Amino acid sequence: MTQTDIDLRDTEPRTPPEPPSILDNCLTRRQFLFAGAVAVGTVALASAIPGSLMAAEVALYDGMKIGTLSALQVGEPFKFRYPWDHGNCDNYLIKLGTPGGGGIGPAKDVVAFNTLCSHMGISLLGSYKSEYQVLGPCPLHLSTYDLTRHGMVISGHATQGLPQITLEARGDDIYATGVMALIYGFGDNEVQPI
Repeated sequence: MTQTDIDLRDTEPRTPPEPPSILDNCLTRRQFLFAGAVAVGTVALASAIPGSLMAAEVALYDGMKIGTLSALQVGEPFKFRYPWDHGNCDNYLIKLGTPGGGGIGPAKDVVAFNTLCSHMGISLLGSYKSEYQVLGPCPLHLSTYDLTRHGMVISGHATQGLPQITLEARGDDIYATGVMALIYGFGDNEVQPI
């Protein structure tokens, strides 16, 4: 290479860089589907984690003594009426023998639930299965509820869990203090039935 060749190279016009294409900033089909799956997964996860992102609605009432911890036997439901003494307010107070969601007592195994199937309001009295800690199946459409997991539906046509009665232990005494979810047949747990 001679000195003239080098000088000529330095004086040749340079081509400007290409402007960026609009397509350079677009998502590929794979990236779009992945982003959509992440968004759907996030929404599904937020609705599936009770208590951390969304709080359960609870209708609160005056505390009513419904029993004692020392009188309960594992697997033997105790029937009581709450929050009203009339209408479809039959409930079960149960010592599960295993910890349950919302449970009280030393082992967190004492829970209470309304006994009306959340699908069509059929009574579930007498359908507690202590070996599985479930209430049901409902005689109409076979809905069954897991009492260790806040009364969630595990089979059947029901789409909502059983209303759980919130409990409070005051020494040995058990008090009902509220209802989580609507009792079947009522649009508002705050309004007493006639």
